[in-house]
Amino acid sequence: MDRAAYAERIDEVLAGTQGAKVGYPIGLREVGVVRSVPVGSGLLRITFGGPELDGFHSYVPDEHVRLVFPDDEGVLRLPERDGLSLEWGSPRPVSREYTVRRYSAEDGELDIDFAIHPGGLASEWALAATPGTRIYIAGPPGGVVVPRNYDRYLLAGDITALPAIARWLEWLPRNAFGWAFIEVSGAEEEIPLDHPVGIDVRWVHRGAVPPGSSDALEQAVRGIEAPVGKRVYVWLAGEANCLRPLRGWVRKELGVGAKDSLIAGYWKRGVADYDRDE
Repeated sequence: MDRAAYAERIDEVLAGTQGAKVGYPIGLREVGVVRSVPVGSGLLRITFGGPELDGFHSYVPDEHVRLVFPDDEGVLRLPERDGLSLEWGSPRPVSREYTVRRYSAEDGELDIDFAIHPGGLASEWALAATPGTRIYIAGPPGGVVVPRNYDRYLLAGDITALPAIARWLEWLPRNAFGWAFIEVSGAEEEIPLDHPVGIDVRWVHRGAVPPGSSDALEQAVRGIEAPVGKRVYVWLAGEANCLRPLRGWVRKELGVGAKDSLIAGYWKRGVADYDRDE
């Protein structure tokens, strides 16, 4: 399918009443770093560029790519192309998953925001990257397309989800209503957000409590009062254990089912490259 065909399929979902996953051909490309810029004190934005980005697919906020790294012995294993997909094989190549923050076909640029933390494989790579540094990027395999006609949107997550939430807020129609909760350590990690005036953005300060061990985000989200009779879409992402209590709350107390929500454990404390489907 060409871009026009994907746009048509996405328009079909947008015109419907519930979200759906739309798959893209999964590319594998070696790209170069163009620049790096801090975003607040907790994120580092790496901009990739070059002709290798021609044909990259990006349409909606919930899209992810995998950056492929050498293993502990310095061996770089790459997935192999298999039609429109990739075969990752065994031993599986070392990779980390990140949100597509911005893609501009016109500029030939791709932005990825890295949450900076000591000892993280991708975090350490991002801190050391300079213009010209090369890396392989796989994906995105598709995106979850959500209609923009819900009465309310609830977006919430920790700093690892901030890039996706920021893109969500830019993507939503300017007359959208709802809430966005972002857990950060403090005001130094807050960043400007381009959001509809009807979206109530609330920064949740965790303080000195280590990431992934606070219930501050859970307690803040539980404080909302959704209007009776309104259709609500829920998108939550962050540390898996911190999100677990909210899964039942979304279903039982908020009354939002699986077709009107996406709850993703982006990471799990103490587990490298956590599989959010676990």
